[in-house]
Amino acid sequence: MSKAEIGVFGGSGFYSLLNDVREVKVDTPYGPPSDSLMLATVNGRKVAFLPRHGRNHTLPPHKINFRANVWAMRSLGVQAIISPCAAGSLQPHVKPGDFVVCDQFVDRTNGRADTFFDGPIVTHISPADTYSKELRQLAVDSIRQHGIKCHDGGTVVVIQGPRFSTKSESKWFHDAGWEVINMTQYPEAYLCRELGMAVVNISLITDYDSGVFTGTEAVNAHDVLEVFTKNAERIKSVVLDLIGKMPADLSTLGARQGLEFSRGDGHAQSPDDIRLFEVLD
Repeated sequence: MSKAEIGVFGGSGFYSLLNDVREVKVDTPYGPPSDSLMLATVNGRKVAFLPRHGRNHTLPPHKINFRANVWAMRSLGVQAIISPCAAGSLQPHVKPGDFVVCDQFVDRTNGRADTFFDGPIVTHISPADTYSKELRQLAVDSIRQHGIKCHDGGTVVVIQGPRFSTKSESKWFHDAGWEVINMTQYPEAYLCRELGMAVVNISLITDYDSGVFTGTEAVNAHDVLEVFTKNAERIKSVVLDLIGKMPADLSTLGARQGLEFSRGDGHAQSPDDIRLFEVLD
């Protein structure tokens, strides 16, 4: 079976120039993932790439099968996930073109399948620190080495989509002090944690959300795409560089330690006690 150790939720821009890219289809208990996975070697590491919206961007945020995407990565052996995304700014000091390496999320979605633990195993995984501290530091270092303005930490508010926020909603999020707004980080990042994979988010800021600041225009899809396209090479270089910086032994990131003592009956368990891992390991 094909294997990978690092996963990237991103489209063809990340692997189009790599050699020996191989396409694999992965079946999951949750239905098909967004697309086939592309396997390649980057800086000596085996990497799986998956476009979360599909290779032709045909899946809107609320229709993405997040559980299938995350399961597919884990089934290939992935232990660490890089999750770049386009995002809006909620604060004036976070400017379009900046990168934010988020350390928290706020879930404002609804109706999304957001756990692998639907019973009979009752399991509670803490999302208090969903994003890997170690990977976040490596990402910040990579971004700054590329001369890009980087914000070390920030909260991403995840809205349902496909609509953008109203001005009142944007003001609400701004007044709460949160920095970034996006439509896909939840439940993607949390599901990675449920399967014991370390995850890091890099938010590429494309706009100020819904004209929340005086003198800014309300966000629209055309402007978002224009800014993101201009910065596509920068995020690609950062992600490929970050892959090369990851520790040789990804288990040292400690992602599976969060699965211990998580069962609802109060009994300790190791990750190997969870049936999911009987399938994936």
